[in-house]
Amino acid sequence: MNPVPAQLQEHLSRGLKSLYTLYGDEPLLIQEYADALRLAARAQGFTERTVHVVAGAHFDWSEVLASGGSLSLFADKQIIEIRVPSGKPGKDGSAALQTIAQRAQGDDTTLTLILLPKLDAATTKGAWFGALESAGACVRFDPVDRRNLPQWLSQRLQQQGQRVEAGEAGQRTLQFFADRVEGNLLAAHQEIQKLVLLYPPDAGGDVLTFDQIENAVLNVARYDVFKLAEAVLGGQTMRVARMLDGLQAEGESEVLVHWALAEDIRSMKRVKDAIAQGRPMPMALRENRVWGVKEKLFERALPLISDLSLANLLHAAHKVDGIVKGLKQPDWPADGWQSLHRLAGMVCEQCAAPALSSRRR
Repeated sequence: MNPVPAQLQEHLSRGLKSLYTLYGDEPLLIQEYADALRLAARAQGFTERTVHVVAGAHFDWSEVLASGGSLSLFADKQIIEIRVPSGKPGKDGSAALQTIAQRAQGDDTTLTLILLPKLDAATTKGAWFGALESAGACVRFDPVDRRNLPQWLSQRLQQQGQRVEAGEAGQRTLQFFADRVEGNLLAAHQEIQKLVLLYPPDAGGDVLTFDQIENAVLNVARYDVFKLAEAVLGGQTMRVARMLDGLQAEGESEVLVHWALAEDIRSMKRVKDAIAQGRPMPMALRENRVWGVKEKLFERALPLISDLSLANLLHAAHKVDGIVKGLKQPDWPADGWQSLHRLAGMVCEQCAAPALSSRRR
């Protein structure tokens, strides 16, 4: 079993592997994991470190391969770090990484760290990734889910000797904190570090109040369209409004936001029609490429949303499509973002309390 971040210390106590591949969506977690590996390696005599950043289609992999077989006169062990920001090593890189994976087996003088961004499913099935996975430890870093973010913040505060107030007041503080930093873990880390400077634990800052958090923590949240779609299907009305405001402030395209909302409405209609024709829901969801988090959200909401409600949502989505492209629609705001707020709110209403909403109609 490959190690995961929470089990890193236990893993290191059993000894370092010679090859680690770290990849995923959270640069902060990858950085911290790599730092811990480097620290453990230095304690074991890995005193030399070489970093290679793979940039451009014509990157020279021969230098990387050569560094793996050479040690200076002043070091017995070395760390070789290979960063591939694009996640696409290319043909030469694929061959080189397979060679590196082969060399790593049984090599106790070289620790190789390979750092990658988020990889799609096709990439993780490639020969080079399979070779790395077989020869060493591959650790994937997924984003911290919004539901788990308050707990993550609490744990980070505890690590620096701080905590929020007990009970409901503390939970409110953590939820507020999470709203301010959602989608931006690196900035969240910086805000946590700022708190220990502003309110030192040994000077009475060990228990943080809501007012202290509110005054100190900047609004550094970042949102993406796909997380917005999940929040809409989850009926999270207040969060959806906040996310739409954030996307607008970040300069996101109104057309893209509309597409995400409309595509989910269309998918719900297609799945519901398939079920009406006798398809079991799991099959209807698979046929319409609905899986993961959205699969569970669809399963919860669809049985309780009426055909009339879906028809109304489709009609509304069609109107908003025109608005975000510059057309005017009777009884709808002329501003594209205001119309997106209204459309998202309509879907939220159905998904938050679909039975009640359907009865109103």
